[in-house]
Amino acid sequence: MEDKRADFIDRHSGLFWYTPESSRHSISDELLVESTLNYGTLDDFRELKAIMTPQHLAKVFFSATGRKANNYFPEIRNFFSLALKKYV
Repeated sequence: MEDKRADFIDRHSGLFWYTPESSRHSISDELLVESTLNYGTLDDFRELKAIMTPQHLAKVFFSATGRKANNYFPEIRNFFSLALKKYV
């Protein structure tokens, strides 16, 4: 999984433009999911879901509370709350 994760990050480096290149492979799952859902495409989401497994992606998404939950755009939070609720 780590190779696929690193490959995903490399191919979608524009989503992590604010993260130094030397640190990109060590970003948290929380940041990976947040950046992909907020700024990526639906195909990016599908690819990430296949890499992380739907259950783990949903766990990461729903574990964001308080300030971290507010990092998601409201329409993104609403859409993916509906799309991922079947995996929790």
